[in-house]
Amino acid sequence: MDDLTEIKAAARKAAFARRKLAFDARPPGAAGRLSEILAGYRGVPLSGYMPIRTEIDPLPAMAEAAAHGPVGVPVIQGAGLALRFSRWDPDGALREGPFGAMVPEIDDWMEPEILIVPLVAFDARGGRLGYGGGFYDRTLQGLRAKRATLAIGFAFDAQEAEALPLEPTDQPLDMVVTESRVLSF
Repeated sequence: MDDLTEIKAAARKAAFARRKLAFDARPPGAAGRLSEILAGYRGVPLSGYMPIRTEIDPLPAMAEAAAHGPVGVPVIQGAGLALRFSRWDPDGALREGPFGAMVPEIDDWMEPEILIVPLVAFDARGGRLGYGGGFYDRTLQGLRAKRATLAIGFAFDAQEAEALPLEPTDQPLDMVVTESRVLSF
């Protein structure tokens, strides 16, 4: 392992611990601010995510958005590849996808213009520390090469870090929405 890999691993470990505490103490309605932001983009194709482990839950905001336009969830295609997005319905049948995240039982591919991005940690400059697979970085790079694409990190306040170890390939967030605030970059 090189120094940056070790630094990222330590930052992830600390962020996972903060996220677990925030998850255990989460207030009801944690997706309220996210719903407020998405209300300004009714009908725009977006992707959310199916929460796993201690991730903050975007499903209430995604269900609201699905009443006005297409909503997808990420489907991992393989190591080193960008994500694809399958259209999601709040009442649709699901199957287990890679890493334990649920995905639609039948893939109906779509391309989002807004991505609600899960994360381990974020900073006040729009930096994001993910899980280390680079899936969202590759995906955002590809989508942004085609059109303006809004990346909204969704996290607990406690996931904010002073500074994150970032690389040139790390795609910045345009916004972070937490249970209590909205940060725009």
